[in-house]
Amino acid sequence: MRILIIGAHGTLGQAITRELSNHELVTAGRSNGDLRVDIKDADSVARMYREAGPLDAVVIAAGGGVMAPLAEFTVEQYRASFNDKLLGQVNVVLAGQHVLNDGGSFTLTSGILSHEPIPLGSAMTMGSAAIDAFAVAAAIELPRGLRINVVSPGMLVESLPVYGDYLRGFEPVPAARAALAFRRSVEGRDTGRVYRVY
Repeated sequence: MRILIIGAHGTLGQAITRELSNHELVTAGRSNGDLRVDIKDADSVARMYREAGPLDAVVIAAGGGVMAPLAEFTVEQYRASFNDKLLGQVNVVLAGQHVLNDGGSFTLTSGILSHEPIPLGSAMTMGSAAIDAFAVAAAIELPRGLRINVVSPGMLVESLPVYGDYLRGFEPVPAARAALAFRRSVEGRDTGRVYRVY
C-alpha cells in the first residue's frame, strides 16, 4: 500500500512509521518529511495531496492543544486548540475523500482525554471527543468504500518527561503498542471504530 503519514517525525509518528515500514510511505509535516503541510490550512492540505500522488491510506499523528485552568480559558484558546487538534484532521479528511484510491482509509488520532478528563485539559478533552464522534459519523457517508477510524492512545511512555505531571496515576503505554492499532486500522476492514490503547 502507498500510505501518507502526517506527523511522521513526532514521538507517535516515528513508531507508526516503523510499524508500517513494509508499505511504501510518504511522510508530511510542518517542518519535516517528504512534503510540508500545515493541516490547519485547507490550501496547504490540498497542495500536499497534489504533491503526494495516488494514496491508499492516510494516517494522522499530528495536532496539539492548549492546557490551562478553566477559570482562565478564553474562547480564543479553545479555538486555537480545536484548529490544531480537531479541525486540522477534519481538513485532511474533507480534501482526501476526493483523491484517495477506492477502498482507501483514514486513521485519525484522538487520545485518552476524550474518556478520562484531567484538570487543565478541557480543550483537549473536547477536541479528542469530537475527533472520535466525527469519525463515527463520517464513516456512514464516505464514498467509494473509503474507511475512517481513530486511534485513541493513552499517555506514551516516551512522553512521560513532558506530560507525566499532568497525567499522574495513568498507566503509560509504549508508542510501539499504540502503533499496532494504526496497522489494524490501515490493513483491516473496520470503519467508524475508535481503537483505545490504554
